[in-house]
Amino acid sequence: MTGINSAVETLMYSANTMFILLGAIMVLAMHAGFAFLEVGTVRHKNQVNALVKIITDFGISTIAYFFIGYQVAYGMDFFASAAELTENNGYELVKFFFLLTFAAAIPAIISGGIAERAKFYPILIASALTVAFVYPFFEGIIWNGNAVFGFSLQAWLEETYGAGFHDFAGSVVVHGVGGWIAFAAVFLLGARRGRYRDGKVTAFAPSNIPWLAMGAWILTVGWFGFNVMSAQTLDGISGLVAVNSLMAMVGGVVVAMIVGRNDPGFIHNGPLAGLVAVCAGSDVLHPIGALLVGGVAGALFVWVFTLAQNKFPKFDDVLGVWPLHGLCGAWGGIACGIFGTEAMGGLGGVSLMSQLIGTLAGIAVALIGGFIVYGLVKAVSGIRLSEEEEFNGADLSIHKIGSTNND
Repeated sequence: MTGINSAVETLMYSANTMFILLGAIMVLAMHAGFAFLEVGTVRHKNQVNALVKIITDFGISTIAYFFIGYQVAYGMDFFASAAELTENNGYELVKFFFLLTFAAAIPAIISGGIAERAKFYPILIASALTVAFVYPFFEGIIWNGNAVFGFSLQAWLEETYGAGFHDFAGSVVVHGVGGWIAFAAVFLLGARRGRYRDGKVTAFAPSNIPWLAMGAWILTVGWFGFNVMSAQTLDGISGLVAVNSLMAMVGGVVVAMIVGRNDPGFIHNGPLAGLVAVCAGSDVLHPIGALLVGGVAGALFVWVFTLAQNKFPKFDDVLGVWPLHGLCGAWGGIACGIFGTEAMGGLGGVSLMSQLIGTLAGIAVALIGGFIVYGLVKAVSGIRLSEEEEFNGADLSIHKIGSTNND
C-alpha cells in the first residue's frame, strides 16, 4: 500500500509540474505577441527596437525576479542545492517559471506605451526595478497574503466584507499594475516629437497591420494558458475559466468592431481588452456575465484611447496600454465583484467592496511605484532619446540597423 501511495504521489507531482510548465510555455509565447503587436503599431523606423525591447526586457526581468522579486512576493529563494530544488519533480522551480512570465509582462506592457522615443539601457534598469520591487510587492499582498507593517489587506477585507480581493489570473495584479505603471512612464517621458503641431494632433498610422494582427492572435491564443493554468494544479483546472475567457474575448471583438467603426487596430485590440478584464473573475463568472464584461472592456478601450489621442496629445500612449491594461484591468477587478455574485449567475464568494478596495490599492501601488522608479531613472540618466535620435528612429540610433534591407 505504501508503494502504491508513493507512486500516486509521484504521478500527481509530475502531472502538476507538466501542467504548469505548459502554462509557462504558453505565456512565454505571449511575449512574442507583445513584440509583434508593437512592431505593427509603431512607425517603420522603430520596428527593430520594438522587437529587441521585449526580449531584452524578458531577460532582465528573469534575473530581477529570480534573485529579488520572487522572494519579495513569496519569501522563497533559490539558493538551496539542486537536489533540494528538484524535490517533487521540481514543481516549485516550474511554478517560478510560470509566475515569472506574468512578472515579465509588466515591462512588456510598458514598452508599448513608451515606444519610439525612449532610451534603451535606462529603460532596462527601470524594468529591472519594477519587476524586482514594485510588481512583486503588490503580487505578494494579493496572491500570498503578505502583511505590510503588520497589516494584511486580504485578512482585513475578508474579516470586514466577508471575502478577500479576488483576482484569479491578474486583471489588477498583472494588467492593472502594468498599465498604471505605464501611465507614470508615459507621463514622465512626454509625447513623441511632431505629435502635436500648431494646436493640432498628428496621427501616426500603424506601420504594418498584418504584424499587428499576428501579435494580437498570438496574445489571444496564449491567454488561455495565462488564465486556465492560473489554477497551477490539475485538480484546480476548470472548463469555466476557458469558456469565460472565450466569451470575454469575443465580447471585446464584437463591441470594439461596432464602437471602433471597423478600424482594424481597435478590432484586434478588442479581444485583448476583453481578456484583460475577465482575468480576475474568470473562475467565478457565468459565461454570459463574461461576455458582458468583455464587451464593456472593448468599448472602454476604444473610447478612452480615442479620447486620450485626440484630447490629451501630450500624453502619448502609443499602443494604448493604459486604457487596455490599466483601465480594462481595473474594470475587470470591479466587475468580478458584480458579475461573480450568485445573484448575477456567478459562483459567489466575492465582495464588491473588497474588489473596489483591492483595485484601488493596485492602482495606488502602481502609480507610486511607477513615478518613483521612472522619476529616479529620469533624474539620474534621462529616459528620452535626443531630438536627432528620435527623428532618425530608434532602430538606427540604438541598434544601428533597420528592420528591412531592400538591396
